[in-house]
Amino acid sequence: MMSKDANQGLLEVLKARFEANMKRHKGLEWAKVQARLEANPEKLRALGEMERTGGEPDVIGQDAATSEIIFCDCSAETPKGRRSLCYDRQALDERKEHKPEGSAVDAAAAIGIELLTEEQYRALQELGEFDLKTSSWVKTPAEIRKRGGALFCDRRYDHVFTYHNGASSYYAVRGFRGRLKV
Repeated sequence: MMSKDANQGLLEVLKARFEANMKRHKGLEWAKVQARLEANPEKLRALGEMERTGGEPDVIGQDAATSEIIFCDCSAETPKGRRSLCYDRQALDERKEHKPEGSAVDAAAAIGIELLTEEQYRALQELGEFDLKTSSWVKTPAEIRKRGGALFCDRRYDHVFTYHNGASSYYAVRGFRGRLKV
């Protein structure tokens, strides 16, 4: 549970980011976003963790079916506090030596967010240019994961690329981006 002062400080950071990046969330008003956040303190805690780990979360839209506000990591590069992770727990457990500190899937669950899908990652790239020097694990289809692989994306040469790697691999410049519905 975050303190009242910490909650207020986070709301101020989120509001400033919201107002500085209006193209990411046309038609949405901060007062509605803040009201949802104040009614859902567990979501505010998750946003606090996104912020603490370098994600710079911002509103990127609203779910048409549920009216939920969608937040996403909008840091220029994959969040610094969420790098050098393999894809999931199975990959971490299978690694014999030089294990990373954890996995992207486990870290996302601990924060209370979801990894972006490839489609969501590409949609985020329509709102700005992200991961020009880093890359981000994305939710991997079961048929790829069953074969030991996992997907990641980045942006190079003004194009968004999707790649594959062994799920147990990890690199200092690969992390993950998450999203949260409020």
